[in-house]
Amino acid sequence: MLIEFSVTNFRSIKEKQVLSLAAAKGGELDESNTFPSDISRLPKLLRSAVMYGANASGKSNTILALNLMQFLVLQSFSAIQEGQPVPVVPFLFDTESAKSPSEFEITIISEGTRYQYGFSATQQRITEEWLIAYPEGKPQRWFERIFDNKTGTYEWQFSRNFSGQKEVIKTATRSNALFLSTAIQLNNAQLKPVFNWFSTKLAIILPATIINLQFTIDRCASENEKKRILSFMNAADISIANINLEKQLFNASMVPPVIFPELRDKMIKDLSGKELTAVKFLHNTEAGAVSLDLADESQGTQKLFVFSGPWLDVLSSGKVLVVDELNTSLHPLLVRHLVSLFHNSKTNRQNAQLVITTHDTSLLDPDIYRRDQVWFTEKDTHGATSLYSLVEFKPRKNEAFERGYLKGRYGALPFIGDFAF
Repeated sequence: MLIEFSVTNFRSIKEKQVLSLAAAKGGELDESNTFPSDISRLPKLLRSAVMYGANASGKSNTILALNLMQFLVLQSFSAIQEGQPVPVVPFLFDTESAKSPSEFEITIISEGTRYQYGFSATQQRITEEWLIAYPEGKPQRWFERIFDNKTGTYEWQFSRNFSGQKEVIKTATRSNALFLSTAIQLNNAQLKPVFNWFSTKLAIILPATIINLQFTIDRCASENEKKRILSFMNAADISIANINLEKQLFNASMVPPVIFPELRDKMIKDLSGKELTAVKFLHNTEAGAVSLDLADESQGTQKLFVFSGPWLDVLSSGKVLVVDELNTSLHPLLVRHLVSLFHNSKTNRQNAQLVITTHDTSLLDPDIYRRDQVWFTEKDTHGATSLYSLVEFKPRKNEAFERGYLKGRYGALPFIGDFAF
């Protein structure tokens, strides 16, 4: 479960910005859109959150910050070699910020325990890293490292509650790698719940992400899973009678001629002689059953099918799914359908969470989102992003959110100036 994520001094984000999935006071859509955290003294958590804002206002940078945090947790030990830069980009429109570290912090619940983990980094090194655990509701700072610029060394602190070979892990932790990432490689069992949350519970889909079609195809190999995918798609009024998988030996005609010649030649060489799985959609028509290749379906149907496997996996596994620009190639009613699956205790029994960015203002509906689920991003005159909640405007419970947003009441709108040839 995701409780809160914050980022400071990263790309267009200068000052600390916080995205919270802790439910605010208010009983609207309580049963469908919130769930208990099962942690004492913690509020209920939100099943989803949505972010709006003008193009280049910082929505995507907030998602990129979380994506970078995930990458460094999972890969900094192995993917970044000695001497290579840490891939952080600070706020560059301010001299002081450009020289300062970027900071990332997240509060999660993993395997029944709350954790607060964070780090700061420049391109040269990790400058700070810390982990606070709440195994019995009380904070325990398990470890902390701080780089001392005067001595050029790290100062380390470990709680007596920390278990494992800390001296061995300290020695093995490079300046451009995270202690958490290194500890897992050295089989530290105590830190696995935090690492595993990033590796198995957090799924991020960026606009440029190519979702693995094979994941959904493999699920269709099971009749029960195929029925779930059919139900998932037909609930969105796609009208597919069946999904058939056919094994075909690859031939060059399967590669579209529009691909760059050198890339096409490489694909033909790599796939030559291999058996591929073709997806066929069966439609019942007045003329009888008609079978269409996946490529012959609409862009929306193709995207929904590719989404269906991961989407159902997230719901059934209780994961946190983050999608930047969910509305791309999808009808607004289809996006509503996807969001509604998270706001339903029958389809979301494992309390999965969804965080999206979108320009689809039709979702700004008090029948879909609570006030505390709606967030906005806006840049100030210095180009710095602010992330803020609809709650700050104290709207009435049944206020027309979409109308208020489009009228500029909440900000976060693009400024459309005059244009002349």
